[in-house]
Amino acid sequence: MGLKGLTASILLTFLSYVGALEVIKPSGIASSPQKITLQSRTLPKGTLVQRRALSPTSVPLADFFLGTDLQWFGNISGYYYVCRCDSDSPQHVNLVLYYIVGTPPQEITVVFDTGSSTLEFASTLCTTCPQTKFDSSKSSTFVDGGRTSSITFATGVGVDPVIGANYKLTLRSGKDTVSVGGLSAPAVSLFLITNQTPKFNIDPFSGIQGMGATAQGIFAGLISQGLPSLFSLYLTPQSVGKAELTLGGTDTSKFTGTPIFASLPSSSGSTWQLASPGLSVNGKTTSLLNTARTIIFDSGTSNILFSTDTANAIYALISPDIKPNPAEAGTYGIACNRIPSLPAVIDITFTSQSGTHFNLTIPSSELSVGPFANNPTLCQTLINAFDGLELVGGSLLKHYYSIWDVGGKRMGFAPAAGVPS
Repeated sequence: MGLKGLTASILLTFLSYVGALEVIKPSGIASSPQKITLQSRTLPKGTLVQRRALSPTSVPLADFFLGTDLQWFGNISGYYYVCRCDSDSPQHVNLVLYYIVGTPPQEITVVFDTGSSTLEFASTLCTTCPQTKFDSSKSSTFVDGGRTSSITFATGVGVDPVIGANYKLTLRSGKDTVSVGGLSAPAVSLFLITNQTPKFNIDPFSGIQGMGATAQGIFAGLISQGLPSLFSLYLTPQSVGKAELTLGGTDTSKFTGTPIFASLPSSSGSTWQLASPGLSVNGKTTSLLNTARTIIFDSGTSNILFSTDTANAIYALISPDIKPNPAEAGTYGIACNRIPSLPAVIDITFTSQSGTHFNLTIPSSELSVGPFANNPTLCQTLINAFDGLELVGGSLLKHYYSIWDVGGKRMGFAPAAGVPS
């Protein structure tokens, strides 16, 4: 799910603890335990903590968007044993669902969306929602907030462009206990979807969990209990599998090398964005492309958005035959049989915290995001024109292990293990 209105939140400070946690599947599901190293933290002055801080936890993610490997969501179709590991012989502590809401718990699937900050999901108040719905009347811990509102998204789940208010949710506020990966927070602010536009109907997940650059909702609640205020995403193609969200830490088995970190601009607020001095295509650039810009990182958006002039400049360096598709405003396409022969390496430059430049690369394999519905011989290309917005989504993020450090106000990247470049 894409960028939407962001609300303010108080950033809670890291608490002090170092340890590890393993997530182990029950018998019958092949997997090897993976240790997740916690980050060190400092304790605020004057604060007394007599309990251990929360350990990180990982949530498996399923891949979705019509076979294009461009959208991931929390899959709660199975169970995980969660164990605290202080030795090489971990003990199973409890059996948990990946994402549950209410008392008794109801299972909900969500997109973990760095382009937004709130939690909303389908409810029994919505007669048009085909997804699994949360029934607030069956939860003893649900508190109705009594406030109605709506959200109109700037980008959608898939690769088609947003036109007007075709991605819009009508909401009712509330609070309830929310759990994810075996960690739980009480009285989490949330929104029940009471109506949605038809564009949402193909989504297999029930809602959206915002993971903006200031901690809110369940993430803020977990940080207040001692979870380190960072999370990591391993967004993989279906052919690779084992995509996951790690809350409160990183999983070193999911990347190669040492992550490179870049600081968020001071004005970022709740938006995950980095300043870029320029970009190149197939090793070439232009005066337009080689200019400073700020680029948003949105795990809920499938493809790439640039202003019209930038999109045109990028495509001009790939092929003059890539043209706008008038059937879907903002999109571009080329004959599908041309795609394999076109080099289309896009390098976006950023500046690390040490002051050196580094590139995040979108390989040629991402050029096509699938055939157009109105013409299956014409393939849509990965960049949509959207004036006033510079944004990268799944087409880039699935090639990197990304670390979203709320407390450090920075982002980290390392090559994703097992993902072809």
